[in-house]
Amino acid sequence: MTTPLPARRRIAPALTYLSLIAASLVVLIPLVVVFLTSLKTSEEVSDGGALSLPGDWLNFDNYATAFSDGKMLSAFANTTFILLFSITGTVIIGSMTAYAIDRFDFRAKKLIMGLFLVATLVPGVTTQVATFQVVNSFGLFNSIWAPILLYMGTDIVSIYIFLQFIRGIPVSLDEAARLDGANTFTIYWRIILPLLKPAIATVVIIKGITVYNDFYIPFLYMPSEDLGTISTALFRFKGPFGAHWEDISAGTILVILPTLLVFLFLQRYIYNGFAQGATK
Repeated sequence: MTTPLPARRRIAPALTYLSLIAASLVVLIPLVVVFLTSLKTSEEVSDGGALSLPGDWLNFDNYATAFSDGKMLSAFANTTFILLFSITGTVIIGSMTAYAIDRFDFRAKKLIMGLFLVATLVPGVTTQVATFQVVNSFGLFNSIWAPILLYMGTDIVSIYIFLQFIRGIPVSLDEAARLDGANTFTIYWRIILPLLKPAIATVVIIKGITVYNDFYIPFLYMPSEDLGTISTALFRFKGPFGAHWEDISAGTILVILPTLLVFLFLQRYIYNGFAQGATK
């Protein structure tokens, strides 16, 4: 016996909303637990449950401790410095690479694209020994330039985003510029790059969030506390006798807030960038 059509129409929206509610709970419950923990005392954390309410909703002592003892101010400064150079390098190198791949025909073109794909299939952890030796040989270990150098190595996602947009730019613009005497670099800098603003916004946001949240590279290549980033700053509250979860949670909220605000203001650029790139 088949289900009547009106019943199906009622069941389908109900299942849709239930799946959305379940997905929202999976995302929001950990954030709620972190927020509640950030307002608790150490006794409340050890005695209460994860979702137990704090005794004082205006207890911001953990935030002050996380900001001062975690050296959040210098961590934000270091992270901003790394972000500035890393994102700039990724945009320039990625857009130049995409422009060269799309506009020029050369023998190793397919080989280079194949190597890019192979590089994405190789886990980064498996090459860290060789990468560490290279960085150390340059004398960049325990310096802020080590993660910048590693982040500037543009990823295949950025190249493909730029490629999708460049393929939508008519080649006739390049030909008209060459008739006016423009060289290859002038065409790229004066014509191609300004037309890549939506792609640049997408890459900046995606790459920025990735660098901002990364813990492994700063922890491995910048062990000095003076060179800590916001991700490694939280690790200072992990002691030999346990972790100060109330301070870690307060620091986590401080770390989440900037990325959350940036995403809320710029989310339309992310979605529009991917949608436009997919239809080019």
